Amino acid sequence: MENEAKSSAIRRWIDPDERITVDFDDARDLNAEVKGCTTEIVSLALETAFPHLRQNVTIPLGEVEVGEDRGKYTRDPEKPLQHARLRLTIHQKRPQLI
Repeated sequence: MENEAKSSAIRRWIDPDERITVDFDDARDLNAEVKGCTTEIVSLALETAFPHLRQNVTIPLGEVEVGEDRGKYTRDPEKPLQHARLRLTIHQKRPQLI
C-alpha cells in the first residue's frame, strides 16, 4: 500500500473519541488515538498503564502497515456502530516511555 492510500485510511480515524489498535514488534494490542497524519508520518497518542498519561509518538508511514481489527468496535454512541476498527502494525520496537 502506498503512503497516499495509507494516510487516507488513517485520516478517517482522527477523532478524540475513537481508538485504534497498534502493534509494535515487541508490544501488541495497544490502544491509541490518531492525532494527525500526512503522507510521510502518523502521530499517535498511545495509552499507558497510567490512566491520564499518554505516550505521544510519531512514526514514518514507511514503517506502518494498515489493517483492520475485527475483534474490537467503535466507541462513539452518537455515530453508527462499526464492528471493526483500524489496526496499525509498526515494524519497529515501541519507543520507551520517559
